[in-house]
Amino acid sequence: MIFKQINSGGDRNFAYLIASEKTGNGALVDPSPDVEKVMQSVGSNIRIRYVINSHSHYDHSGGNDFFSGVYEKRPVTFINAVNSVIPEDGDIISPEDLKLEMIRTPGHTPDSICIKSHNNLLTGDTLFVGKVGGTYSSEEAAEEFDSLRKLAEMDPVLQVWPGHDYGVRPYSTIGKELEENPFMKRLDDFEDFLWLKQNWARYKAEHGIK
Repeated sequence: MIFKQINSGGDRNFAYLIASEKTGNGALVDPSPDVEKVMQSVGSNIRIRYVINSHSHYDHSGGNDFFSGVYEKRPVTFINAVNSVIPEDGDIISPEDLKLEMIRTPGHTPDSICIKSHNNLLTGDTLFVGKVGGTYSSEEAAEEFDSLRKLAEMDPVLQVWPGHDYGVRPYSTIGKELEENPFMKRLDDFEDFLWLKQNWARYKAEHGIK
């Protein structure tokens, strides 16, 4: 399997390539905002068959227009794109010999998903390294809390690949996040989790978090 984390510009955005070494067919996750930079990293030997958006925010979906219609004279299938059906938990996308599992994780947005491929978990703006995605109400925070609890139950060695380079390193593991991420350490008590969301700026300053 070919797996690449790609710096795609914007606000430290990451795009991801998952492709078959055997056939060169694969999927791009969040190919925005600098699609040309992303495609340079993909290279000419890879054929994109799926474009998957972790959620609908423009910095993760704005690159879809590049692939609209027919790309390389072959259609591209969009998953979780704007105005498309949100995948259900456990839905499987199988380009060639790959297996991509869709995991519903609402909170940051209602359509937020994570994508699991082998030992990789692409978390979009649900889970960052040492941080979590923003929410704008206690109801959204409650949804995110439940989504993070779902991720916390996964294999601790599963590698976490976020949608932005906001942490002290560009990737992590579920186990490390459970040990080090202050939000993930508060998944036993929603009120404690919500307090941290509401006081995050002060908490960051007090603990030297950038």
